[in-house]
Amino acid sequence: MDKREKEQYLREYGILKSQGKPFFPYAIAKDGTMALITVLVIMLLSIILGAELGPKADPTTTSYTPRPEWYFFFLFELLRVIKPPALVFIATIGIPTVCMVLLILLPFIDRNPERHPARRPIATLTGVTVIALMAYLTVEGALAGAPGTITLKVAPQYAKGKAVAASSGCQGCHKIGENGNAGPGPPLTHIGSRLPRNAIARTLVNPTAPMPSFVNLQKQHPDQFNSLVDFLASLK
Repeated sequence: MDKREKEQYLREYGILKSQGKPFFPYAIAKDGTMALITVLVIMLLSIILGAELGPKADPTTTSYTPRPEWYFFFLFELLRVIKPPALVFIATIGIPTVCMVLLILLPFIDRNPERHPARRPIATLTGVTVIALMAYLTVEGALAGAPGTITLKVAPQYAKGKAVAASSGCQGCHKIGENGNAGPGPPLTHIGSRLPRNAIARTLVNPTAPMPSFVNLQKQHPDQFNSLVDFLASLK
């Protein structure tokens, strides 16, 4: 923008400003009225329909699966993908902070005065990429099954093994039916058709990292371990 364009802009801005309405009390009164209407509508809906607070908190439960609100699903999915404990700090603080700092610095990096998106490729590409990544991670986080629940129907004799699998956190890395996460481990919905019972038992005792070993469960609670193996072997 040269000197002539700047002077023309200031003249036009001065004309439009003189024709407008003052921020106080016009804008404040309008915004305050809408805020009051919104609060009244929320109060009215709460009185008529009731406010759903969910069941009473039970500190002794072992089946509760904590999940974030939908607007934090992208961070939830990021933390789920980056599993090594040493990298948890990077997933929770490092990557989001770096992205936030880059967005804050973007106006200083891209100083193009154009306002049309097609004429500002850096800002436009950055904005579209951030929105696309957040949307993808949000969808993936929302679709990730609860790691403490297995809704797959099995025969009664395998119900105990299903409960052991649900409480052992297998769905944190595996998908069983409609529950769990599709990675980094392979899906277990049809594991019984790929591996025999003995191979499943050996894998649980001597797994490939980062999968934890179930050797302690085998030694301390052999009945639960055998039920877990039987359940996995039945998935065909």
